Amino acid sequence: MVKQSAPVVSTVEGPLQGIVEEGVFAFKGIPYAQPPVGDLRWRAPRAVIPWKHLRQATAFGKASLQSREACIAGGGGDPGPMGEDCLYLNVWTPRVDAQAKLPVVVWIHGGAFVIGSGGLPPYDGVPLASREAVFVTLNYRLGHMGFFAHPALEAERGGGPVNFGLLDQLAALQWVNRNIERFGGDPSRVTIAGQSAGGKSVLSLFCMEAARPLFHRGVALSVYGLDEIPLEQALVRGQALSRGMGVPDGEATPERLRKLPAEDFWKQPAETSTAPVAICGDSVMPLSILATFQAEQQARVPLILGSTNDDVSVLEAFRRDPMEILQALRDKGVPIKLLYPGVNDDTELARQVCRDILFTLIPRQVADLHAKASQVWRCYFEYTATRLRPERPNGVGHGEEVPYFLDTAARCPPTQAVITDEDRAYARMVSGWLLDFARTAAPAPASEWPRHEKGEDHLMRAQQPPKVEQNFMLLRLNAFLLASAIINGADTDTTPPTGRSVPEPRPEPRGPRPVGTRP
Repeated sequence: MVKQSAPVVSTVEGPLQGIVEEGVFAFKGIPYAQPPVGDLRWRAPRAVIPWKHLRQATAFGKASLQSREACIAGGGGDPGPMGEDCLYLNVWTPRVDAQAKLPVVVWIHGGAFVIGSGGLPPYDGVPLASREAVFVTLNYRLGHMGFFAHPALEAERGGGPVNFGLLDQLAALQWVNRNIERFGGDPSRVTIAGQSAGGKSVLSLFCMEAARPLFHRGVALSVYGLDEIPLEQALVRGQALSRGMGVPDGEATPERLRKLPAEDFWKQPAETSTAPVAICGDSVMPLSILATFQAEQQARVPLILGSTNDDVSVLEAFRRDPMEILQALRDKGVPIKLLYPGVNDDTELARQVCRDILFTLIPRQVADLHAKASQVWRCYFEYTATRLRPERPNGVGHGEEVPYFLDTAARCPPTQAVITDEDRAYARMVSGWLLDFARTAAPAPASEWPRHEKGEDHLMRAQQPPKVEQNFMLLRLNAFLLASAIINGADTDTTPPTGRSVPEPRPEPRGPRPVGTRP
């Protein structure tokens, strides 16, 4: 048997040498922008300085600064070395042939915009690369490093960006556009995909005009129905942060703020962060995601939207009691009992209500809006690993669908130690939907998975066996849309799904988990 040699690829920025992993080529820790440190903190990413020497791309680059304990507790794993110097991406490919023209999947990790890394085990690129695709993961600035507004910085940049993490994702896509053909990828078939905050990122990129030429399909899983924070509120939180770090308002200058120790940001109260959402009102995101889709200003390319039957398992990380949301709806006269016949226990009722308002509704609402612009499919993930079913009475927790879409269920918790042949086959089928979507812009033949259209409500229930359902939860989802419209005095197409009368979860630094066990 001939041993494969470590490949060398000459990128636009310089030559890289990768490694061989299980028969595919992996290139790790590729810089896609300059380190955002020193004077580059809280600035748009700058272009990489080219190099001429052979650069080794054999180990993941540093993850963005975050709580290591929170990332591990969330089930994603140890993010590894961390630092402000974190703008690196990773590529897995079956062959480094510029003529291969393979579909490209760019995965954006979740974690409430405060935890996560592109090098975590659930995002291993070997399985998809071994099935004739090029797979890319990336790190981007998180927390206060990636999403931060302050009057001193506003005065400096004159209405410039505050969503630096989203600009990092844009820079990574620009790198893909410049270089992915050299790794065997087709720059005209790029699919952006992500879960939780990664799904929010996908929809944000749909809304960013500069990003639209750089991708051709999108997959947004377990997006939560919380609007982006207005810039005005983010500025208030930014001042609270600097005051908490010993910088009075009158003494805050860009220079002084940029000299604050990066490690100290994580010691500040959660109320100083914008997590688990980005910011609207800057040059990156002038409008919220929903407002952009309502205005039909999003990218007009195919989109898959999905959630799980126990996405609300993450609500504990938001530090919010489901009973509060249930009571708020009752106070507004929403006929909850009629919408959930047979659910008599208030605790279970509150769980299902929060799941549907925060997670099930938003894919339906965005799908209704996006169907005016392009093709869209919906998925409701219900498959639990065979041996985990006794301890998963409510179904699939937030993030637990990811290893099935990426075919990594045998490589990461909670399925790694208990996976069965049935689970492996299911992961191969679900990841096949993603691969077919990346190749052809449709996850399956129309007879197997019809697309969603407003008034033609179709959804794939990813159970065993999979089943297409029409008018899924139609009555209750319509009721929640109508309730929010009445409360806000607006048309249902122009109203956030939760409405401002429903208590929104307060951000918690640990945030929605990128993938992993139930809380």
